[in-house]
Amino acid sequence: MKFSCYKDKIIKALNSVVKGVASKTTMPILEGILIQTNDNEIKLTTYDLEIGIEYVIECEVKEQGSTVVNAIMFSEIIRKLPDTEIEITLNDKNLLEIECEGSHYKLATMNPEEFPELPKIEIENSIELEQNNLKNMIRKTIFAVSTEESRPIFTGCLFETENNKLNLVAVDGFRLALRSIYLSQKTNDFNAVIPGKTLNEVNKILSDSFEPVKIGIAKNQALFELDNCKIVTRIIDGEFLNYKNVIPTNWETRIKVNKNNIQDCFERISLISSSSIEKEKKYPVKVNVDIGKVTISCTNQTGDAKEELFVATEGKNLEAGFNPKYFLDSLKSIDDEDVYIEFGSSISPCLVKSVENNDYVYMILPIRLKED
Repeated sequence: MKFSCYKDKIIKALNSVVKGVASKTTMPILEGILIQTNDNEIKLTTYDLEIGIEYVIECEVKEQGSTVVNAIMFSEIIRKLPDTEIEITLNDKNLLEIECEGSHYKLATMNPEEFPELPKIEIENSIELEQNNLKNMIRKTIFAVSTEESRPIFTGCLFETENNKLNLVAVDGFRLALRSIYLSQKTNDFNAVIPGKTLNEVNKILSDSFEPVKIGIAKNQALFELDNCKIVTRIIDGEFLNYKNVIPTNWETRIKVNKNNIQDCFERISLISSSSIEKEKKYPVKVNVDIGKVTISCTNQTGDAKEELFVATEGKNLEAGFNPKYFLDSLKSIDDEDVYIEFGSSISPCLVKSVENNDYVYMILPIRLKED
């Protein structure tokens, strides 16, 4: 095997495929990148048995072949080489030679026949949307995916198509994030739960462009196709939460507030709430809604804090406790200038919604306040 390629092309490919390299494994082959030539292109592949990534680059191939090389070592060497053409050769001793101007490296390789094949996917349903839209939807829901392995289904994000609309839903038991977008092409209704770990990596590969990304869903696998890159991942088996039944449809108290203003209040209050002396969960912030005003406060052994905001209010007065981090995560993901925050009672879920449209809903469960 022998080929030459400019550094910027290889780096772009490596930035994508390294996200599929196994970090903790007893199988050294999974720590490698499979390099294969095919006519005048090379294909780089990584696979950690949960997520597999392929990237194809056009280059000058002088001899066909394939090999596996340690991903971290190969990537770091390429990154530090001069910004010019790099020649890569698999010599007769099965060492991978990397040459660039005055630099010359030889790396040990592994048998490409031992590298596991990526799953063959027979796509049953597919959708296509712009990369920037999918990137935006993932970023604005992924924070609510659970990290508790005891409930595997919630460690993923629900992809649901319904009436030509794509819904992404994440739940961790304390909050829910829902983002929606209408699709430009007619599609079948389907749903699949994609692992949060995969979506984090997909999000890093997606660009803020109008270029398309195609998502294909099979029985137990999903495929993301974009540019020269393919990402294969397992689908989490199980029944996701019937989220439509848990999102409240009525409210007793509602405020309309400038998103940045209330976000700033929660950020300042959280300095007291999440202090190192006291655990955050023991000391939630208290939210009081009165006519034309919302007061956010917290008292613990570190100190006490109170923030007041004059807002538009509707309905009853209310007092409830919340984890400020959950509010902050939701507010940081919102681009609107103003939002509605809707409350039921002091022990029922709170909703953060758009004033203008229905493309997102964030639901946050309250924390029972201790009696004074």
